[in-house]
Amino acid sequence: MAVLAADGLQYNVRINAPGDLDDLLEENLDLLRYRGNPRTDREQLRRLVRTTPRQARELLATEGYYSPEVAVRLDDNGGTPNVIVDVTPGEAVLVGGVEIVLNGFESSGESPFDKDALRASWPLAEGEVFRQEDWERAKRAIVRAVVQTRYPRAQLTESVATVDPDTRRALLRVALDSGPEMRFGELKIEGLKRYPESIVRNLNGIKPGDVYDEAALQAYQAKLQDTGYFSGVEVSADLNALLAQQRDAAEDKQTGTAPPATIAPLPLLVRVVENKAKNVSVGVGISTNTGGRTSVSYDDLAIWGLRMKSAITLEQKKQNAHADFYFPTTQDGYNDSFGAALNRDDIEGETIRSASVYGKRAWGTPTLERSISIEYLNESRSIAGAEPTHAMSLPLTYAVTWRKLDNLIFPTRGYVLNATAGGAVLPLLTDQKFLRATARGITYRPLNAKNLFIFRGELGVLGSSSKSGVPATYLFRAGGDNSVRGYAYQELGVREGEATVGGRYLMTAGAEYQYWFKPTWGAAVFYDTGNAADSLSDIHPKSGYGVGARYKSPVGPINVDVAYGHAVRKARLHFSLGFTF
Repeated sequence: MAVLAADGLQYNVRINAPGDLDDLLEENLDLLRYRGNPRTDREQLRRLVRTTPRQARELLATEGYYSPEVAVRLDDNGGTPNVIVDVTPGEAVLVGGVEIVLNGFESSGESPFDKDALRASWPLAEGEVFRQEDWERAKRAIVRAVVQTRYPRAQLTESVATVDPDTRRALLRVALDSGPEMRFGELKIEGLKRYPESIVRNLNGIKPGDVYDEAALQAYQAKLQDTGYFSGVEVSADLNALLAQQRDAAEDKQTGTAPPATIAPLPLLVRVVENKAKNVSVGVGISTNTGGRTSVSYDDLAIWGLRMKSAITLEQKKQNAHADFYFPTTQDGYNDSFGAALNRDDIEGETIRSASVYGKRAWGTPTLERSISIEYLNESRSIAGAEPTHAMSLPLTYAVTWRKLDNLIFPTRGYVLNATAGGAVLPLLTDQKFLRATARGITYRPLNAKNLFIFRGELGVLGSSSKSGVPATYLFRAGGDNSVRGYAYQELGVREGEATVGGRYLMTAGAEYQYWFKPTWGAAVFYDTGNAADSLSDIHPKSGYGVGARYKSPVGPINVDVAYGHAVRKARLHFSLGFTF
């Protein structure tokens, strides 16, 4: 029931229509749009009532209902007028057939364009309700599928929908002209001043002669942006060369010469704006895991041809200073780096001080990342009431991460898996030999656009003849924002005196249900469980459960949770950014 507010003629409107059709009519009928207008009087209201059936039928046709019955009644006796709109939509018109005509699509290479696959990708299939929005979306989709690869000048030359209200069928015809095929030529780079061309060239996976592909351009651009060398990056086919070819084609047309079936290879153009070589930044923050945080970072992009990133970070429970050096990506796609770090952790009664130097080689793609690293760690450890201990180790570790997600920043479907394996197996710079392996995963299971289930788990195991001599850094503890919520950061583990220390084994799991009541706002309920211990039989899982709020911020999902730790009988606030790794 809708009532006029304020200045104009006051009248009520009631729309009786099934499903979401009442919302469609309420949002678009002039009868409701002009209520409250100071110029609306009783005569204007009667004109609106007379035009409503025609306007309603036009709106219903966009949803596939071409033979609706619309009755509008005006009760203008006495006080406030009442308008009642009764709608019987009838049967919806269905897609009766689809004809897709593809003109051109000639290829100059060995691999011809797959026309059958393009036709099969048409989203508005026979038997579906013929809605105007779906029809327009389908036409945009088939054009987009072509212009993003090989044929960027493709265009629709015909699109006709013939609707027969008697048979309630719509016959669709779409004609698409490919235009000439486009291929990439040689790489051109603009904007470099301080940094070598190898930084740009080594990341280029597009070879001269490759067919035009927007996805390849975007992937190349993302790689260059991730290097840190550039504040701006644009990767494209050289449009100036394209315009020159178009001018030549226009002149050929005037002279009667047939236009070419393909465009000459267009240079691959990379325009960059270099970052400042040196940058200093200061930050403050707070974490529900490790408390308040202050940090100072210094980056230098040109030290002996390397990129350096360094920082000093002071938190209530952790302090860290590190400097990392990165080589430019090689032509084979390898990212090599080395660095050194000093750390101090004071968590659950255990204080760990360590110094390390390390080297790493990483390679792969965002969907499959791999790395191998070696680290020398020298560590001292102390807990209340016990003698300090010292350990050093030189482990080698291999890591791999698989990602299959619909969106890397705001995933709603898919999974991420990470596994590591390694250890210190030689007596070189190692007090105690050991092997270590971890596995963790998270999966997203949507029911629909508003309802989402998330499941995650983590396993860890360390094998050695004795735990003594193994640096505490390589042992396992649980608890905190991204572990078992309801417990403090690394609160769960092996009790040693008045402290909680790391164990040989780790097992955690969690389940979460999210409901998104708005596109960027959601609520969650969750249950987490897990623990760490020195033997599998000693792992007694601790449970935490609670509720949370979710927000899709520009930098990723923000999670705010209130969790109750069943074993400690306390509620705890948790804050985290993101869920993937």
